Amino acid sequence: MMIIMKKAIAKLKPTSRKEITHTRIVETAARAIRRSGYDGTGVADIMKEAGLTHGGFYAHFASRDAMLAEAADHAGAETIALAERIFAEVPGEQALQALMNAYLSSEHLANIESGCSLAALGSEMPRQAPEVRKASTCRIKEMIGLIKSKLTDQSNAYEESLVTLSTMVGTILLARAVEDPELSEDFRQATLKHFNAKE
Repeated sequence: MMIIMKKAIAKLKPTSRKEITHTRIVETAARAIRRSGYDGTGVADIMKEAGLTHGGFYAHFASRDAMLAEAADHAGAETIALAERIFAEVPGEQALQALMNAYLSSEHLANIESGCSLAALGSEMPRQAPEVRKASTCRIKEMIGLIKSKLTDQSNAYEESLVTLSTMVGTILLARAVEDPELSEDFRQATLKHFNAKE
């Protein structure tokens, strides 16, 4: 999923040096929050990882929460871009299974830093500032809408899209949470088997 996500993002080229720097900070923060969590990610660490001085932070953001909101939005956009790319490349009835396979891949499981922000950060969201929660909520709604768009022949498409997204995110969250590799793999395989059986 990580490789697919990198290819899936169609980045607009920033037009100024300040925009380039701003984008670098947001991309660095998006990786850092998935790797270390919101509370484990400090401004100084992000600026250092981006190759910038801590003092330059406030030239780009009004607050840490403003940066975290942009980082959450950026991380969510990467997952949305993956889904859109899969849906564009895979025929209609096979698209959701292709998304499930990519999302529940061992590669995605192993790469928390570049994977879905919902699985990496969902349990932390209730304790975040309103602007961070809003950014994440917008991306969640967008993902629900994308999944729903592939369930047009079902009368309960909205409900099914909620269950599908919840199952995907929950599976990765639990597979990462356990220290038992066999149980981790069992979570992934059981979900894949369940959704394959429904097709």
